[in-house]
Order: sequence, then structure tokens, then C-alpha cells
Amino acid sequence: MVKIFAILGAVFGAMSVGLGAFGAHGLRSKVLSGELEQRLLEVWETAAQYQMYHALALIAAAWLLSQTQSTSATVAGWAFVVGVALFSGSLYTMTLTGIKWLGAITPLGGTAFIIGWIALAVAASGLTTSS
Repeated sequence: MVKIFAILGAVFGAMSVGLGAFGAHGLRSKVLSGELEQRLLEVWETAAQYQMYHALALIAAAWLLSQTQSTSATVAGWAFVVGVALFSGSLYTMTLTGIKWLGAITPLGGTAFIIGWIALAVAASGLTTSS
């Protein structure tokens, strides 16, 4: 699991940079031409930001898992993966397709993120300190 979470975290991070750049350059021109609402560009930017935050959180979960073999670290990692797929994925898709009902999926991803952060805290509480 450590390797999977570390790789996924790195891939999600790279994707976030690429998708953020696409939003800043490719989608911004669509806003300027009137093809895309400004609000949807902001939605895209939110998706990219949250994907990056949780790419880093996934790498933290991998590190904690390598230190503790904690079930909570595993839960955190998978919660972050699900959260990125549901939260960021629904926002990216909604922006590109205009399908507004996809916004109903986004809170499920947010819930997964919250679960992930709580599980990460539980995993971190199992760390031992050396003096």
C-alpha cells in the first residue's frame, strides 16, 4: 500500500499541475470568448487546488503507513483517492460538459476528504517519538 499511495500521490500532483495549467490557459480563453462561464473556471481551479492538497496528503498517508503499518493510514489513503476521484473528478467533468447534476457528487468527495484527514490524525497519533 505504501508504494501505491506514494505513486498515486505523485501522479495526482502532476495531474493537478497539468490540469491547473490547462484551466489557466486553455479554459481562460474560453471564458474570454464567452464559451465558458467565469464561475466554471473557478470551479475548475477549486478542483485542481483540492487535488494538489490531497496528492500531498496521500503522500503523507504513505509515509505514515511506512512508519506505523496503521489501518488508519490505509483508510486515510483510500479516502483521499476516493475524494480526488469524486470531488475533483466531478468538478472537472461538470466544467467540461456543463452537466450541473454532477455537482451533487462533489460533497461525497468532500466527505471522503474529511474521513481521510480524521484517519490521518488517528494514524499520526500512533507514532512514537524517540529521544
